Order: sequence, then structure tokens, then C-alpha cells
Amino acid sequence: MVQYKAITSHAKVSGDAILAMVEGLGAFKNFAVQILEENGIKDPQKDQWYLQQSWLDAFKIIAEKVGPNTLYNIGTKIPENAKWPPHVDTIEKALGSIDVAYHMNHQIDNEVLFNPNTGEMKEGIGHYGFEKIGEKQVKMVCNNPYPCDFDRGIISNTAVIFNKDEKKYPKVAHDDSGSCRNKGDNACNYIVSWY
Repeated sequence: MVQYKAITSHAKVSGDAILAMVEGLGAFKNFAVQILEENGIKDPQKDQWYLQQSWLDAFKIIAEKVGPNTLYNIGTKIPENAKWPPHVDTIEKALGSIDVAYHMNHQIDNEVLFNPNTGEMKEGIGHYGFEKIGEKQVKMVCNNPYPCDFDRGIISNTAVIFNKDEKKYPKVAHDDSGSCRNKGDNACNYIVSWY
């Protein structure tokens, strides 16, 4: 999947997610607002929806002008601002629910892509795959149009937020032996460990 290119041209993203991005830029908030405006997103509001491609265009400019560490920092803000269901109370459950949250914050044709009442998930934006590979280890496969470092930030801070062992921090490593969207591949793989 190509970074910064929406899979479905009319997909939209929630204002909540966009505002988390602005928050993630810290001292560069004014820069973020300017870049968003230049890409058609003026004064984003929580309960509004905006073209995903416009948001991705803003991400690309931020990546080019500020760099990958900023994309990572923006990603860390997403789980801090997410609404987590009450049953999500462990690292494993939280990581496994990222794809649901992702779909709940996107819509196509004015329909949110995950219905919590029916459990139905619609396609059109890619996924955050989850595979348990050890007792305290999972593999996340991100095949979506967002930047690699942004996804690493989302995964890393989700693991930290739901970490029950405050003496040990979860480790999130990009699986360099696998594919990477930075190299033009369809997905990035991350190994998350918490021992």
C-alpha cells in the first residue's frame, strides 16, 4: 500500500484524529494548522469529517519538512485521545483493537467503517493486522496509507498506556527483515514484546 495515498478517494477521517495530530506537533501546532489549511482542512472540529487524502497530503508535507520523529510523536497522541471500550484493559487487547478504532474513525459515503452494535467492519482504508506470536509478544502488520513512523507511534504508545508492569516498558521494533512502506512495500511489520 502506498504511503500518503488514500485507497478510496472519498474516504474521510474524523476531526478527533486530526486534532490529535495537531496536538502531537507540540510547539509546531501553528505549523500543523497552516499545513492542514493549505490542504483543505480549515479549523478542524471533533464531530466533523474530512477527506482522508487531504489529511495524508498534510502528513506528507510534515514528513518532508519536519521528519520521521515528528510523525512518530503524532502517532503517540492518537491512543491518548482514543476512546477505549471497557473490556480493553491489557496490552494484547488494546493492540488487537487498533484496527477497530481505526475503522471507527474513518467513513466512506457518510458511513462509519465499523459498527460497534453489529461488529461489522467495512473495507476501503487498509488495516492494522494483529497476530499473537508468543505469550507476551505480538506482530502488528500495518497495510494502510499512513506513514510507517506514525504507525510505530500509535503501536508504541498503545502498548505503554495498557502496560500493567510499570517496571518494564514494552518494546516495539520495526521488523526490518520484512516489508516496509518506506521502501515501497505494501505493509510494515512491528514486533511488540512485553516481558
